Amino acid sequence: MGHFKLSLVFTVIVMALAGWWGFSHGGVAGLLQALWITAILAVLEVSLSFDNAVVNATVLRTWNDYWRRLFLTIGILVAVFGMRLLFPLVIVATATGLGLVDVWHMAIETPAEYSRHLTEHHAQVAVFGGAFLLLVCLNFLFDDEKELHWLGRIEEQVGHYGTEGLAVMLALLAVFGAMSMMPQGQQLPVLVAGVVGVIVYVGVSWLSGLLEEEESDPALGKIISKGSIGGFIYLEVLDASFSFDGVIGAFAITNDVVIIMLGLAIGAMFVRSLTVFLVKQGTLEEFVFLEHGAHYAIGILALIMFASVEYEIPEWFTGLSGVAFILVSLWSSIRYRKRIESKGHKRELV
Repeated sequence: MGHFKLSLVFTVIVMALAGWWGFSHGGVAGLLQALWITAILAVLEVSLSFDNAVVNATVLRTWNDYWRRLFLTIGILVAVFGMRLLFPLVIVATATGLGLVDVWHMAIETPAEYSRHLTEHHAQVAVFGGAFLLLVCLNFLFDDEKELHWLGRIEEQVGHYGTEGLAVMLALLAVFGAMSMMPQGQQLPVLVAGVVGVIVYVGVSWLSGLLEEEESDPALGKIISKGSIGGFIYLEVLDASFSFDGVIGAFAITNDVVIIMLGLAIGAMFVRSLTVFLVKQGTLEEFVFLEHGAHYAIGILALIMFASVEYEIPEWFTGLSGVAFILVSLWSSIRYRKRIESKGHKRELV
């Protein structure tokens, strides 16, 4: 529980703020409704970002203390206030040509209009995030240096024949597929957003390579192994790709931007605490297929984001699909560990 102490204190403070906000706008009924919705949004954010915590932990466990502390402090501020509050405001400001202060007033005074502007640009944001997350998944699958393969021979062959160039090509094909589902007038913005997502991933990989000793290694997971500004940016962009999906989903529950920010902020804090827990407890070393499950969950989320430009996909399905992969990989890890222990016991008897 020690790893979650800060998150629990943060939750009490934020829930008090949510209660005050609800009471000031609707009395006791408003207070109760605000507390209930804030709790729902926090659970939604954790369920959508659980696999994000696992991937963060796989990267952070090999970082030095300086970069790890920087990500878990500055990164929290960026995640809570930057991605859950400022980023959506910037999108609406860009779309409307208004200043950030004017957009904030719009969010507070006319939340329905703010929600409309935000959801109008869902396709661009979804394709940007989908392209980035798909590359995260594919470059994990295409790593032929992995010693353990969750799906056995199939995964081993995929890793052997896959390359970073193939990953980029597949991501671009997915972008073109999403673009083809859009009306004529929206195809170019969606295409540009997807290409930018690919460029950001490749650019962060390149930047990390310049700052690491192992810059000749093409695998992003190896390049950012010690921690660097490139690795920091990589994790922040990864978090952004996850978080905006939660922001969009939150508007299906409420139009109150303050409650949305507070609820998602609680979820983001628990995701950070979960990341620290996984790193400190050595959970990823104990459950060896957990990393695999998280990356497969990221791949499914990427495909869901691409499909969401045309089809309405329930948030519960998005969240449960990621949790399902995590749980199955956890179960597989336990079975694998028992099998290894059983073999070791048999050798001792012989």
